[in-house]
Amino acid sequence: MQIRILDKYIFKEVFKTFIFGICAFSAVFIGSGTLFRIAQYITEYGASLASVAKIFVLSLPGVVIWTFPMSMLLSGLLTIGRLSGNSEITAMKSCGISFYRIAAPAIVLGAFVSVFAVYFSEYIVPWSNEAYSNVLNYEIKGNLAPQSQEHIIIKDIKNGNIENLIYARQYDATTNQMLGITMQSFEKGELSHVENAEFADWKDNQWTMHQGIIYDVSQGESRHTMHFDTQVLPVNESPKEIIREQKKPEEMSMAELTAQIKIMKSQYVNTAKLETELYQRVTIPMASLIFTLVAVPLGMQPNRNSSSRGFVISIVIIFIYYSLMTMAGAIAQGGTVPPIIAVWLPNIVGLIAGGWLMHRASK
Repeated sequence: MQIRILDKYIFKEVFKTFIFGICAFSAVFIGSGTLFRIAQYITEYGASLASVAKIFVLSLPGVVIWTFPMSMLLSGLLTIGRLSGNSEITAMKSCGISFYRIAAPAIVLGAFVSVFAVYFSEYIVPWSNEAYSNVLNYEIKGNLAPQSQEHIIIKDIKNGNIENLIYARQYDATTNQMLGITMQSFEKGELSHVENAEFADWKDNQWTMHQGIIYDVSQGESRHTMHFDTQVLPVNESPKEIIREQKKPEEMSMAELTAQIKIMKSQYVNTAKLETELYQRVTIPMASLIFTLVAVPLGMQPNRNSSSRGFVISIVIIFIYYSLMTMAGAIAQGGTVPPIIAVWLPNIVGLIAGGWLMHRASK
């Protein structure tokens, strides 16, 4: 019974400091970034109070997701450090409670936060980022005309089955054309034929492909080919509608990113940036657990100035981790190392460091 009470006590103390960390770090990010951008929108575009309020609220999920690992690190250092500084850890050990039993509540919370952060980054953050972009572009900036964009993907889905999948290398707003067109048509879920065209233009409320070739496909192999000068593209959406449907990587869920990567790889397009974004949807949330493994043994050291020491150590570890993460992201997008390896490297380093510190502290 005493151990259960102790678990609740440690868990409650770590959780309270974790919430404080989220508020503190979020306030720093909002004050240094979000509020500055909002001030720009007001002065440059005359944004209304309603639009500014939407922008502020919709920016919060994208900020909070970054604070989860930082807050777990800070809460582990401050809470365990305070307990250690007050000799409470010594008292627990004198009662025969092992280091791992003392650390368990914090580690359980770190694991829970990591799992929750993955869910949060999959369902909440992409939605808020997309809504943020819509408010910014259509309510504040008033960008009603479609803008030039690369990698256009259009899906024609009926009764839950995809009938046509269209990829365009680029949309050129100055000429109202999509360039480098590939359309894959499916029958009963199987690829039936492929059409390639140099470009498609929007005239008379329809898209017309020019200078293309059709491949009939059977059992995954091309059987017949036919060239054409013009061919109507089975797409009813206007340029404005098509561009508005396109999403940035940070606005996609992991399932959408995976599908986008698959489509772009089929067109031999470099997907390193999208793969980096995909893997970071897991590595950044998992840092919450890894930071906990690092924070708990570091916080065990008796120190009267545990709070100030905890803040300093937190800043140093956060700086090192996010520097490694930035470099790993650049390496992943550069193609020097496979993205999945490069993106996981900071977490691997943190996991090794945390495991070593936990082992040392348990002796």
